[in-house]
Amino acid sequence: MNTTKLLLMILLPPMLSGCANLGVKPYERNLLAHPAMALEADAMDKAFDDHVYFSKEASSGGRSSAGGGCGCN
Repeated sequence: MNTTKLLLMILLPPMLSGCANLGVKPYERNLLAHPAMALEADAMDKAFDDHVYFSKEASSGGRSSAGGGCGCN
């Protein structure tokens, strides 16, 4: 029982401090705000993905409109 308590006292602080640094530093924000870091950085890739999506799903609008291709909005 004593070794369990000692082991817990040794391992618990490093385990709890592992999540202490989750934020983005102010000097790192310029790299994350770069246009290449956007979810859809390339307009041509986005247009191609939209075309493939509405072609395969038989719906118009791809991502932003509701309803399907059956006209039952």
